Amino acid sequence: MKILNYLFLVALMLNSASAQNVGAWYTTIKVINETGQPVVNATAQMQWYVNAPDGTLTFDQTEGLTDTNGIFTTSHKANGSITLGFFASKTGYYSTGTSHQLATKYDDDPAKWNHNVTLLLKKVGKPVAMYAKRLNTHAPDLDKPIGFDLELGDWVAPYGRGVNSDINFTGHFDKHADGESDFTLTVGFPKDGDGIKEFYVPEAELGGGLRSPNEAPKDGYKPQWVQTDNRKPGKPIETNQDPNRNYLFRVRTVKDHEGNIVSAHYGKIYGDFMQFTYYLNPTPNDRNIEFNPKQNLLQGLQSFEQVAQP
Repeated sequence: MKILNYLFLVALMLNSASAQNVGAWYTTIKVINETGQPVVNATAQMQWYVNAPDGTLTFDQTEGLTDTNGIFTTSHKANGSITLGFFASKTGYYSTGTSHQLATKYDDDPAKWNHNVTLLLKKVGKPVAMYAKRLNTHAPDLDKPIGFDLELGDWVAPYGRGVNSDINFTGHFDKHADGESDFTLTVGFPKDGDGIKEFYVPEAELGGGLRSPNEAPKDGYKPQWVQTDNRKPGKPIETNQDPNRNYLFRVRTVKDHEGNIVSAHYGKIYGDFMQFTYYLNPTPNDRNIEFNPKQNLLQGLQSFEQVAQP
């Protein structure tokens, strides 16, 4: 759970730097499994920063085990922290976490000082080796489909060393007068039967746990996804990007003469385009998308490309 906690510590430190809260918060953490049943004897933990007498930030935390109802209750006097981090872990499960914004000195809403949070622990199933990579990129050319090779982790030639176009990205940009612009990114697939299917996870559920289902669905994939970005001076950006949206996909589909799928590869994408992490199962027809971070088939990745989340 070290990576999970580290991400929250950074967020807590940034959010706490200018806080001046003084008050007592009360929190009840309930830990459940995928069927909604309480998880007994799970480790429930809270972390926060407080203002030390010398003006620096001091880290503090509390933890305990959940009871027979999957509940752990705690309280503390706040002095400086405006964001609390909540975590849950247990052997045999993926750790998880979320955060909560406390009331500030300008906000006396009692509901923000008394908070109930439910954390979902997913059981560790059968993690497998996969091709996985974090990307922060853009289509290298406009108005033409540019293929990306998920197995090699690069654009196809001549834009990279990729060979197979698993996913095509087509960007279209219109610049208008007075600083207005419209951008459309079409995510498409070269083979009949390939496609994409979105799923949602709340943005607050950060960290190193399993965000996706353990297994990709057999059907329900769309042949393309269109993302838009419209800008006008002095107005908020209009976009259908969603920080809570993730994707499942099917690629390299092979059909028989009757149109039945005989072979396909499955995977997932955490995040929205074009800053996302993708995972590809190398075994045809294996819909298991539970990644083992210790078995990444993509080697030689830069530190910012490496994947630690299953």
